Amino acid sequence: MVLKKKKEIQVDAFFLDHQQLEKLQRFSKAEEQNLASLLLHCAQLSNGIQQIQCIKQITPLVKKMDQNSACDPMVKACLDILGETYFSLGAKNPLKKVLVSSLNSLPEEFMMLAVQSFVCCLREELKTTDVYLYRKVLDNLASCMEDFSLGRASIKNLFEEVLQFLQKSLLDIQEENRQNHGNRIVQTQLMHDLLMAIKVSMMLVQKLQENIQGSLWKHYESFVWQSMCSLLKSSTNFLMDATLLQTVQTTSGLAVILFTKAMYEPVEELPSLVSDLLLGSMKHAGVPGWFVSNCGTLCTEELPDSVLLFLCHGALAMLEWKNGSMGEKGEKLLLDIASVLLSLSSELKESSMSTSLSRILAIWTNSALAALISGSPNLKIKLNGNSDVIGKLLEYIYTHWEHPLDAVRHQTKLIFKNLLQIHQTAITGSNEKSDPFFARLIKHLLSLEWHVKGKYASLGCLVECVGTENILQLDRTIPVQILDVMNDQSLAPYASDLLETMFTNHKTHFTSSFQESTWIDQWHDIWVSPLLVILCEGNHDQTTYIIDYYLPKLLKCSPDSLSYMIRILQASADANLGSCSTRGALGALMACLRTARAHGHLELSNIMSNGLVSTECIKQGLVHQHNQVCIDALGLLCETHRSTEIVSMEEMELIQFFMKYNLNSQSPSVRQQIGSLLRKLFCRIQESSQVLYKLEQNKTKQELLENSTKRHPLGILQQYKDFMSSVCDRLFEVLFPGSSHPTRFSALTILGSVAEIFSVPKGQAQVFQLDQEIDSARVRTLIQCFASTFEEVKVLAFGLLMKLRDVAFKLQDSENLDLLFQAAVDLSTSTKPYDCVTASYLLNFLVHHKGLQHICLGKWVEHNLQIDENTSVSTVEKNTLAVIKLLLVNVEEEIFQAKKSLLQAAASFPMYGRVHCITGALQQLPFNNLTLVAEWKEMVARLILMSYKLSAVVSPVVQSSSPEGLIPMDSDSESAGRLQMILHEIQPQDTNDYFMQAKILKEHCKVESEKLADHRPMENVCTEMRGKERQTCDVTAQMVLVCCWRSMKEVSLLLGTLCKLLPSQATSEPSDGLITVEQVKNIGDYFKHHLLQSRHRGAFELAYAGFVQLTEMLSRCNSESLRKMPEQWLSCVLEEIKSCDPSSTLCVTRRSAGIPFYVQALLASEPKSKTDLLKMTMKELISLAAPLNESSTVIPQVHALNTLRALFRDTRLGENIMPYVADGIQAAILGFMSPVWAVRNSSTLLFSALITRIFGVKRGKDENSKKNRMTGREFFSRFPSLYPFLLKQLEVVTNTLNSESEELKIHPSLFLLLLILGRLYPSPMDGTYSALSMAPFVPFIIRCGHSPVYRSREMSGRALVPFVMVNEVPHTVLSLLKGLPDSTSPCIRQNNIHGTLLQVFHLLQSYLESKQLVSSDFQQGLGDIITCIGTKLWLAKRPNPCLVTRAAYLDVLVMLSTHLGKFQKQGMQLFGFWEEMNRVISDSELVSGIPYSSAIPGLIQYLQSITKLVISVLSVTAGPDIQSSSSPVATKIATPSLSIVQLLHCEFHEVRLLALEAILLWLKQIHSKQIAEGGGGVLCLLFGLEGTLLTMALKEKNLQCFCKVLKILYTMDLRNVLPKTECSIKMNPNELLTWSLNIVDISNSTEVQSIALKFGSKLVIHLLQNHQQISEVVLKKWVCLIVYFCGDEQQTEMLLAAAEVLKSITTFFLINEKLILGLSDTLAMWKCVVLLLQNEDLVVRDAAAEVIQVAQSEKKSSKGTAEFALRIVNAPMALDLAFGILCELLQRWGEIPAGVPILLEWLLGDGDLKRDSETSAPEEDDYLFDKGEVNFWAEKLTPVRQLSKHLLQLISTTHLTLPDHGELNRLSRIALDQAQLVEHLLRALPPTPEFSKTAEFTRLAIQNERISVCLKILNLLKSDDTCKNENLEK
Repeated sequence: MVLKKKKEIQVDAFFLDHQQLEKLQRFSKAEEQNLASLLLHCAQLSNGIQQIQCIKQITPLVKKMDQNSACDPMVKACLDILGETYFSLGAKNPLKKVLVSSLNSLPEEFMMLAVQSFVCCLREELKTTDVYLYRKVLDNLASCMEDFSLGRASIKNLFEEVLQFLQKSLLDIQEENRQNHGNRIVQTQLMHDLLMAIKVSMMLVQKLQENIQGSLWKHYESFVWQSMCSLLKSSTNFLMDATLLQTVQTTSGLAVILFTKAMYEPVEELPSLVSDLLLGSMKHAGVPGWFVSNCGTLCTEELPDSVLLFLCHGALAMLEWKNGSMGEKGEKLLLDIASVLLSLSSELKESSMSTSLSRILAIWTNSALAALISGSPNLKIKLNGNSDVIGKLLEYIYTHWEHPLDAVRHQTKLIFKNLLQIHQTAITGSNEKSDPFFARLIKHLLSLEWHVKGKYASLGCLVECVGTENILQLDRTIPVQILDVMNDQSLAPYASDLLETMFTNHKTHFTSSFQESTWIDQWHDIWVSPLLVILCEGNHDQTTYIIDYYLPKLLKCSPDSLSYMIRILQASADANLGSCSTRGALGALMACLRTARAHGHLELSNIMSNGLVSTECIKQGLVHQHNQVCIDALGLLCETHRSTEIVSMEEMELIQFFMKYNLNSQSPSVRQQIGSLLRKLFCRIQESSQVLYKLEQNKTKQELLENSTKRHPLGILQQYKDFMSSVCDRLFEVLFPGSSHPTRFSALTILGSVAEIFSVPKGQAQVFQLDQEIDSARVRTLIQCFASTFEEVKVLAFGLLMKLRDVAFKLQDSENLDLLFQAAVDLSTSTKPYDCVTASYLLNFLVHHKGLQHICLGKWVEHNLQIDENTSVSTVEKNTLAVIKLLLVNVEEEIFQAKKSLLQAAASFPMYGRVHCITGALQQLPFNNLTLVAEWKEMVARLILMSYKLSAVVSPVVQSSSPEGLIPMDSDSESAGRLQMILHEIQPQDTNDYFMQAKILKEHCKVESEKLADHRPMENVCTEMRGKERQTCDVTAQMVLVCCWRSMKEVSLLLGTLCKLLPSQATSEPSDGLITVEQVKNIGDYFKHHLLQSRHRGAFELAYAGFVQLTEMLSRCNSESLRKMPEQWLSCVLEEIKSCDPSSTLCVTRRSAGIPFYVQALLASEPKSKTDLLKMTMKELISLAAPLNESSTVIPQVHALNTLRALFRDTRLGENIMPYVADGIQAAILGFMSPVWAVRNSSTLLFSALITRIFGVKRGKDENSKKNRMTGREFFSRFPSLYPFLLKQLEVVTNTLNSESEELKIHPSLFLLLLILGRLYPSPMDGTYSALSMAPFVPFIIRCGHSPVYRSREMSGRALVPFVMVNEVPHTVLSLLKGLPDSTSPCIRQNNIHGTLLQVFHLLQSYLESKQLVSSDFQQGLGDIITCIGTKLWLAKRPNPCLVTRAAYLDVLVMLSTHLGKFQKQGMQLFGFWEEMNRVISDSELVSGIPYSSAIPGLIQYLQSITKLVISVLSVTAGPDIQSSSSPVATKIATPSLSIVQLLHCEFHEVRLLALEAILLWLKQIHSKQIAEGGGGVLCLLFGLEGTLLTMALKEKNLQCFCKVLKILYTMDLRNVLPKTECSIKMNPNELLTWSLNIVDISNSTEVQSIALKFGSKLVIHLLQNHQQISEVVLKKWVCLIVYFCGDEQQTEMLLAAAEVLKSITTFFLINEKLILGLSDTLAMWKCVVLLLQNEDLVVRDAAAEVIQVAQSEKKSSKGTAEFALRIVNAPMALDLAFGILCELLQRWGEIPAGVPILLEWLLGDGDLKRDSETSAPEEDDYLFDKGEVNFWAEKLTPVRQLSKHLLQLISTTHLTLPDHGELNRLSRIALDQAQLVEHLLRALPPTPEFSKTAEFTRLAIQNERISVCLKILNLLKSDDTCKNENLEK
């Protein structure tokens, strides 16, 4: 269901002048309608659409007239007027088209007359001489030639005049353009006129061909010939003129070929002429003189690339390629064009050119197809798939299919598609399916990685050629592979398109070749079954993208598959409900149903009535733990195919259920989806209600329906109204005090939608109006939302209040408004930065109130009577002016005070708040229709002046060399002293002594009365300050800095906003604007000054925000002097950078501070089409960044590098910056070699920005992922200059790695080169044509592995992988291994050995991961490698003294061993391999003892590697193959030389850790039944380890190892562990329990504590279940530990451990029929569950919700399967269920009297209010930015409301009696005391506490509700009891 806006068609009416009307009146007749009266009537209508209707009546009227009336003067007059009207209408006006169609159908006899009239009008038109009116004439000529017989006839008659006009217009426009150079707006307009003129000339030649040819050509003196020559000459000039728009040049290319074709004889020679032009082999001998004289420039010079391109385009578009009309010369031209275009592809790199080139290549393939059909056999040979041309085109495709420009990628796909068709056409007759070209392509494409986007479109084209079945025969798993790719959003659309092509093609293949019913199951198995598996179990992203992209396409192709999907999913939905990370069958079902309903494949009512899906099932979906399942279930209810489908009662109830539990979602995307889905639902209600109203009006039809069973329209409308009303109640209800930010955000968003959708249009009945739901409390709630610490909540609340402002103001009394206004003014000067934002929203709201001036402003500002009387002024404008005036007066006074003491200002009245409010007020003014222009002008001038003054006061701090200063946060005199030192150091103005008073300020504000005599409003401000006397206030450096940089920020934004006031129309006088050109120039200079001098990042970043607003305005404005400003500023700053004048104030540190920002702002404002400034700047910067000669200073180089970095990072420059990337990389790499640190630093930053620019933003954490990479061919074809550069650099680098001397020579750029090369990879598509082969890099990279630097060797290992093709790997690895020395070699270099081994390791790794595991070549290659590795085994043994290389060799062995263990059936050859491994192990130090200390380099690495080998060999040899084999070799292998126990006893903890990790992994494998039953396998390795592990647990000193041991014991079966405790550690199970609980107490590591608690809990359950005693003390301690773990401030790990423990004890302790732990402890545990369900962390909440899942599942199994219980639920639902279960349990345990008081205590909360209020006061001023408790999720009142609901239910159902009144009385006393205290504290708060003391006010409001709920329940209990007692007495 898509919500579309209806488009209104605009038609401008035409008007006749006085004379024409008189003429018509003369001829019109009153009694009958004739043509004149019809036209007269038409002209008098003012509505264009009515005029259209009128003109349509002309034709029938004329057809009725008799033949003689052609002589009637009335007809002539009417036709004249129609002609004049036609030429006066605009080209796009629909009236013109209607007029054409009417005139086209004029009878023959009127045609002559009409032509005369039209010729007359056209002749007048052609007399136009004003260049700027040419466009209208050109438009008219164009429309005359388009399907308009009259128009064409007129042009024929005036052919020469038209030609002359066109010729003149081309020359005039060109001249005018030359004169207006630099005026962009005029030039752009002229360009478009020129384009039109060229197009019309071409139309003239094409449409009126016969007029030109014929005898006229014979003599060159004829006028037509001369005109044609002139047109040809002009077109040639435009084609060669690079300053024109590219479209003009392109069109000129078409025109040149077209005119030449029209003029050239003999026509047969034309192809040769064009060929010669393109190839530059023009011989003047055979060329006619007229061609040379008009197109001389094309014949003589070396043509620019762009001109060649446009000529190719012209030839392809304008010559006739079909039916072989041009013969062999045409075929030669076709091939010539292809070779020219392909050679251009390596030259033209600019984005617009590469786009054009790809488009023209696509046109070439179309022309080639056309030519082939009738072409010679020779052409077919030259264009089949194996030919040269096609090979090169394929190269082009592989290089460009991942081009960053969409257009290029799209054209590349078209070219590929056409190539396949060309090949098909060329080989017609032979078998396509077995064609070697197609087979080769498919094989190549399938061998590519799936992350190559080009692969998808190309495969899709191939599928259409050869069919899906053929591709599936090669690899049946392709559908699953493609579905797996859909994890990645960037690939998902490509993957789904390919899948769609495949399954649609497959279905067509099946339907054509099989009978109906048989094939569908097979099709489902291939395309639907894998989808369902992924939907149930796949990860979040993958399932989301599959549902968005793939599912709708599948259902569209085969709607019948829906029932198959529902059947399968329905069967397993109840069992597989999903979890927080997977959707499960239920989630998959919701997704399928939602998609099907939204696309119109099913009706919800049908499936619910069929029982396919129950309401309960949807309910479970709506509160599912997995966010997306909730959204899908909601989507199922909200999205429909028809927007007027009636919403059923069930749907409304389910929506209400959904809104109870889902508004508080922490995920922004989920909130957004909820908002948009509910919006669709409301639209449906609104639209269907309109249908129902209409039904109701048509009562007659209605009565027929009365008897039917359908719902009654009025009944439905009433239900709608009730439903919407209850929705709004719910939404306002959740805006309670302390509700979380997500809740508020959701509620306000949805309310905003309601207000918008149900607004009242005129004359329509509306089913619901939000205004009627609003009362004063709700208005207050919305206004309180302004106090939220999140700006988005303020924005939403403000938007909603604006929609409801009439009601809102009606409900607010004037006293209340006065308080709000007072609060806003106070907040605007608060020292907390976020308060001024609240103030701004409050003021923006209040200015809409009509009485604002009388109510509030009266106190502050004297009445400005003239304004008041002027009623035409809008309320908003009047009020805004007054509010800004008030703020301005205040801020001017504050600036005056701040000049005396900046410290006083920072502490008491930081000025930025006022300025922020002024900017906010200005932004909501409608500037284009202001009435009080004079007042505003004055105001703007004052604001600008104020900005400069404020800036002058605060800029010294921001521009000092170290603005951050020290930040003394202590309130003592010493810190004040330090602050004084700082301020002393940065003292800006020598005359000012205001920095000298840095003391702890007492805020005595001595008012100098004489100064304030004329500033009456200031008294209030001062009294406020006097009220705060005797408060000491410590000013910190942070406060001063914040005051200063925020003031700078607000000034920048204010000035930026003011700049927008400059009028942009050309017509308006400069005096009309509110701001003058002079002021704008000054503002520009102000920004320039600050951007180039500020040191504080915040200050220059924000000056930048204002400056961008200014530059964008400059590029659009009309004033010549202003338009030139950016260019002048740029030149100045580049000059200043270049000059590096010692007196320059530019900042060299801080990444050049504001300079890059300044340049960026100037460049980004330049229009995308014109990039002259960018070109100039990049040229300058690149020459500065990579200086050719050593200059004396490096400062310009540093600035240039920093600025380049900023420009490459700026997304707005887009593709325009790509041509400079190669130069940037060169500058960065060369800069890296600089001896100066600053240059190296800036080069590094630039390099990193460029890597991101080239390879894209890094998406994952994996440094080496395939995502951010490209093929070498693509990289070097996009940046060709880098190929020789990188190769040369690499050569230089490897030459410094001189192998003779072992000294440490490191070349600085080695690292960068390897970084870039590591990002490239080879493509199997690399053909033979590429000059940019990757092979030359390989030997250099191999030599880099000999570097003495460890990290460089590692990098070279990684960088080599992409350069070696997969099938080349065995060969390369063997040659590397053969290069390793033997043990007897004389000179052994360990660095070289290490580098080589790393390269072998990475190559093998990529080889073993590749897809070619099945091929026999692979097995062969692997065998050779294993043999070769055996020959160098000495490197892994003792003869090799270096432990690092030994470890590296072992790593290779481990990898091979692991791989062989996984994949191979063990042959004899491999027994040899295992035997060798055993020898290596038995020879190692692990067996014989380790003679070294751990300080030996590489020892730990070696030990880890050998341990990994032992573990790998152990797990392989324990496998069934070797254990069951009878051969003697196998028996020998089966008894390894080291057991796992020996590893556990090793003295090095690294070895023990690896062994423990292996044990843990084996245990997990056993648990997940991965190991087949039967094979003893891993079980025998773990046999008898329990004792060893228990002993280790007591003795292990290493924390990691200890933790792992505990994890293993926790994972093992306690029935095996406990019997061993006595003998191995002399403890009984109870002592073991005490020991594990003690560990929790004494350990400092949360990880150890968590696992020890889990182990202890497992013991507790085990012991109690087996009826063994545990002492009270131990149990009590255990309960206390769990409670401690659930504490507020605990780390996530501990909270998760507690949740896991609680889940494990649920069945046995929490919901058991018997209270095993006693009531108070069990309730304490339940309280833990409740606390965890309210944790801020989603993971913790989800873990805690599993407790409820267990409880609900138990409940379901005990009650039997009839009832559907909600099990996998989100936290809010779980919390509700938890309280419900608890109340049920109290009944079941019979503990209601004891339990209810405890629950009442929970309700009251344990907050000691007095203590809270005391502690919170002093903290407030501590931290400037601390917003108090920011609430992201938990809401204190939600559990209170839920618990009270369940308690009230419990009391009402059980008629509870509490024997012990003492407990109740005690609770009542506490509650009443608290109520009094809260009341007292609330009274003590200031007038608008929700703004001034938000946190305190919220806390008290929450406590208030808690107390009242508690008292209500207590009163109920007491009254119940008193009634019962009375009854007993009776």
